[in-house]
Amino acid sequence: MNLGYTRISTLEQDNRMNNAEKSRREFLSGSGKVAAAAALFGATGSMAYSAPSTSKTRETDNRMIAIKDKHYYLDNVLLEAGFVRDGQAVVGTETELKTLEIKGGVIAALLDNKQHPDATLAHFDAGGKLLLPAMRDMHIHLDKTFYGGPWRVNYRPEGTTIMDMIALDRKLLPELQPYTQERAEKLIDLIQSKGSTIARSHCNIDPVSGLKNLENLMAVLERRKSGFECEIVAFPQHGLLLSKSEALMREAMQAGAHYVGGLDPTNVDGAMEKSLDTMFQIALDYGKGVDIHLHETSPAGIAAVNYMVETVEKTPELKGKLTISHAFALAMMNEQQVDNIATRMAAQKITIASTVPIGKMHMPLKQLQEKGVFVMTGTDSVIDHWSPYGLGDMLEKANLYAQLYVRANELTLSRSLGIATGNTLPLNDKGERVWPKVQDEASFVLVDASCSAEAVARISPRTATFHKGEMVWGAVGV
Repeated sequence: MNLGYTRISTLEQDNRMNNAEKSRREFLSGSGKVAAAAALFGATGSMAYSAPSTSKTRETDNRMIAIKDKHYYLDNVLLEAGFVRDGQAVVGTETELKTLEIKGGVIAALLDNKQHPDATLAHFDAGGKLLLPAMRDMHIHLDKTFYGGPWRVNYRPEGTTIMDMIALDRKLLPELQPYTQERAEKLIDLIQSKGSTIARSHCNIDPVSGLKNLENLMAVLERRKSGFECEIVAFPQHGLLLSKSEALMREAMQAGAHYVGGLDPTNVDGAMEKSLDTMFQIALDYGKGVDIHLHETSPAGIAAVNYMVETVEKTPELKGKLTISHAFALAMMNEQQVDNIATRMAAQKITIASTVPIGKMHMPLKQLQEKGVFVMTGTDSVIDHWSPYGLGDMLEKANLYAQLYVRANELTLSRSLGIATGNTLPLNDKGERVWPKVQDEASFVLVDASCSAEAVARISPRTATFHKGEMVWGAVGV
């Protein structure tokens, strides 16, 4: 959109801010780690830490490169090795430097550091950065955003309703569509720079855009498929019934969308049971999953949750195929009600996708997890007409989760990482290494942190992101 003046793009701003923040954090990290090491060493007398020398860091930085090889060694990888305990309390995390052999997209071997059994293979230097599992942005809208274009904040006066936003969406879609592919590519770059290589994107299916957004998004994902995996939810943003989009949704299923989406069946469609029944029937007809936006916090929202759980309980083909995104109605339930519905959801393998909202609403995410419900997170909006926020950073979401839902300590902070990684963690609750293992997919991120707990607490900078052995963002040393 030409606004008549020149602005620095949001992408350029992010790059400048990332560089400045990286420099600031590297400085603070170096001095902070020395102080923390001295304090911890003095308190325990049993652990030694060392900060990398400035001269070596600079030398490595000057020689940073990208990896093109399919079979290679990655040296100086910091792996978590176990927990340090004071009695029963976890007070620290032990780490060790290792070499990974990467071959054919998997971790072929875990070796002693700088051991290269095949001297003919290329080897690269991770610089002592911490290895964490690749992250997953499981609720994002890649097909419509201001990101990558001029900075813009949409005016949303107090009292704006979802119907007002749907009307605005209809107006803006034709303006945004020419930029769909370009901006989706830039959004993928952004979330890869934050360590995510797997995503689930909702994509508008409506009478205004037809299947054009889906076609554009599928074209982008085809180009990026070697380094990025993304499921697509066909999302009837303007209401499945309200906009008479059932036929379009069925076309989207035939075109290759992975999930049937839905939206507030009472507040938008005005007929809860008919709206949900239509959504589920489309999924059953095409053997697809369901991922519905449920924002409703009224008793109608609770009724919708109960109706969906009952439907899955009565329909075995839907077991493990329903995700309720946002699910704000759960925050309206008391503790016993949450326990009851969570037990039923866990039995049917129903998942929750939460953006970890901040504000007055307190989602029962920890309680859901304790009852066995799989909870994942995602960005949702990134600088679009719904919200000017959204960093594309799942580590930030893990940090928010930790701040809101746990009493911070080494163990709980390290466990909080799971919401960002699909519950893949380097150490189990006993402190045993369970990731990475030989033959695990080589999808991971290098982080400037000493352990998972620090990475979550400090939202530590990422230096490189890998998907199935391919470096998709960042650089390493030689």
